[in-house]
Amino acid sequence: MSEIVVGYDGTKGAKAALDKAVEFAKQLGDRIVIVFGYAPGGYGGGEVPTHREAVKEMGEKVTQEANEVVTAAGVEHEIELVNESGAEALSDVATQRNARMIVVGSYGESPLKGAVLGATAYRLVHVAERPVLVVPV
Repeated sequence: MSEIVVGYDGTKGAKAALDKAVEFAKQLGDRIVIVFGYAPGGYGGGEVPTHREAVKEMGEKVTQEANEVVTAAGVEHEIELVNESGAEALSDVATQRNARMIVVGSYGESPLKGAVLGATAYRLVHVAERPVLVVPV
């Protein structure tokens, strides 16, 4: 049995990615690891620790809805909240677990917009050491 890492933040893209990850996990007999990266941008100091805790708290709430979906589907899974940005959190968890793939949602940002705004799917394709499946909304 292998694992499928899925990025989940409660958006429509994340829900589409979770649905596809559940579909693959059932077909392949894999487990799912739901990942939420909660590190805010910036260099630290000031309001960053408070912001980090607020984002982590939000991550705990949204990943619970993912937990309910995957539990209802009957797929073995766990949740990891990671103190890194989204793409780095997904890539690192997938590498550590030797995951079969990483699944994320996308709204189809252009390469320029993805690079400038830092879209997770765009960044992930460039940093991940595991295969990445980008699911369109």
